[in-house]
Amino acid sequence: MASVLVPVAYIIIVFGSLFIISYYYRKQAASRILEPYFPSHPERNTYVTLLQKTDPPTPEAVLKSALVRRAIADVFRVMRIREDKPALQNLVQKGSVGDDLLNSLIAAEKEMEAEIIEVMNEANSFVEGWGPMIFPTANEMIANEKMRAIFEQTADRRMELELRYGRKAQNTPTIAPVAVTMTPSNSASSTSPAVPKANGQAASGENTASDGEGPSKSGKKAKRRK
Repeated sequence: MASVLVPVAYIIIVFGSLFIISYYYRKQAASRILEPYFPSHPERNTYVTLLQKTDPPTPEAVLKSALVRRAIADVFRVMRIREDKPALQNLVQKGSVGDDLLNSLIAAEKEMEAEIIEVMNEANSFVEGWGPMIFPTANEMIANEKMRAIFEQTADRRMELELRYGRKAQNTPTIAPVAVTMTPSNSASSTSPAVPKANGQAASGENTASDGEGPSKSGKKAKRRK
């Protein structure tokens, strides 16, 4: 009888201790305050401050501009969540990072879903149908800012490359271009001047022939007169 009670008591003690430990761990984890994944949202705070201003009231153009800036900040945060979530999940599975960071990211993702809905509602309050278009507009503005930053850095980058590779470019020898001239062949040069010579000989032959015929005719006329 004692041999049976010992393993049963051991199992009860082990499972009871595990249950107690897990209970207190879940209670402590529920009471723990997660650190926010993102810092404060200054663009949202600015928009809310301008919206609540009544003396004098904020112009509508300023409110629209502040709402667009808020949407741009939301797009940046959504892009960061999409980039960080897969890597963070892999790190949690490997045990390199605790669950707190992943839980804070999930909380930030839920907060961003509510933020997007709120921004779309605010945009529709200004112009009906602007809500679905405000985030594509924010994406276009982000792309435009990136292109402008690259264009502004082009001159500095060019000067840096000229300073880095300028001496090497000056020391490299320059190769002069070679001019290629086409000369006619010997056969063409020998045959081309033969044509005027033949014409000249023919002309001279005709002249001599005409000169030879001239005296003979004059002699015949002199004999007839006699």
